[in-house]
Amino acid sequence: MITARAFAGKHYAVLGLARSGLATVEALLASGARVTAWDDKEEARAKAPVGVELEDFVGGDLSRFDSIVVTPGLPLNRHPIAGQAKKAGVEIIGDIELFARARAELPAHKVVGITGTNGKSTTTALVHHILKTAGVPTEMGGNIGLPILAQDPLPEGGVYVLELSSYQIDLTQKLYCEVAVLLNVTPDHLDRYDSFEAYTASKIRLFEMQEAGDWAVFNADDPVADDWYMRIEQEEYMGDKWQWTTFFEAYQNDKFKRAQEHWPSLQGPHNAQNAAAAIKICELLRVSENDIEEGLCTYAGLPHRMERVREKGGVLFVNDSKATNPTATAPALAAFPKIRWILGGQAKTDNLDECAPHFGHVVKAYTIGEAGEMFASLLSPHMAVAECGTLGEAVRTAASEAEAGDTVLLSPACASFDQFRDFEARGDAFRDLVGGL
Repeated sequence: MITARAFAGKHYAVLGLARSGLATVEALLASGARVTAWDDKEEARAKAPVGVELEDFVGGDLSRFDSIVVTPGLPLNRHPIAGQAKKAGVEIIGDIELFARARAELPAHKVVGITGTNGKSTTTALVHHILKTAGVPTEMGGNIGLPILAQDPLPEGGVYVLELSSYQIDLTQKLYCEVAVLLNVTPDHLDRYDSFEAYTASKIRLFEMQEAGDWAVFNADDPVADDWYMRIEQEEYMGDKWQWTTFFEAYQNDKFKRAQEHWPSLQGPHNAQNAAAAIKICELLRVSENDIEEGLCTYAGLPHRMERVREKGGVLFVNDSKATNPTATAPALAAFPKIRWILGGQAKTDNLDECAPHFGHVVKAYTIGEAGEMFASLLSPHMAVAECGTLGEAVRTAASEAEAGDTVLLSPACASFDQFRDFEARGDAFRDLVGGL
């Protein structure tokens, strides 16, 4: 695990004992810190390591703590801890900020930070894979894989590749990334932000934490990312602090499109963008062209992202649980010609406009979760719809109605929190249901 002498002797409060919270507690204790922790779920508290002080400190005296470390999923715009901490004059941070503060004690390394609404996980995993292919010591973390504090420090010359959500950036103060990347920004998480502009500003903070000489990388094909790129290029924002570049032009030419045909797990226009971003990042890290190409060809793809689960009776079952908003779902709808579409959950928008160009590929929709009724109303003028309520009912119904050549696609266009712990639990449940058919 990653530890630091800088944490020793300090008193931390940790709120939330899921994966990142437990890793945070263990790293702080191993560093010689005092830790008081809490989680409302008894089963989570039962997993707390020896040495932690379990106490429901919310509403208590917070001034005794040096810092309060919270899980990124905690809605600080609604949770009382935010106001209480501000009144007590105590900072609220996340595990990424602890990693940032530990960096000075780690062997010399670089950090790549990747943010955006869609494509973060694929781009992060792809960069990590290419670096491994090239023999570069590397780990990935943040919003993907193991919590960063649970990972062993890399040797000198290593590269940490971090997928960073807006929530994680909000809890971070000092993370400078030698390479920071903005893939795209579309409406998302607006239950946590006052406006789309506020959500965008959260993403942009990743660049504000960079230092002179660091690389800022933007997708000039995305209107929001391109706007910020132009502000930087014209020195209207942050002057000449960074080196900056884009990756838009790379995937627009025929040579790139011909090359993409040889990357089995990176098909489709959305993956062209992800691959172009990864190529640019690895070029900046001085990875050879041959190693980049080998990494692109051998990348296996991510679980829960257009993952082919099973084929039964000529029907393909695809797990795209990671598609938690309509923009992320649209590429999956574009990829298959005859779809039985399972969607719904905790909606992030009140429309499916980004998916509409591909409605012609949908044979029938099967809605679930909180958004089920709303989505059924939106879709019924365009296609047959069954309001199923639960994922189990949707899988059983879609499977019973599917014909050879159909694809039963779980691509929810929604968050999972109304019925599942996270999108991974939702995808695992889909796999199990399909396996039991």
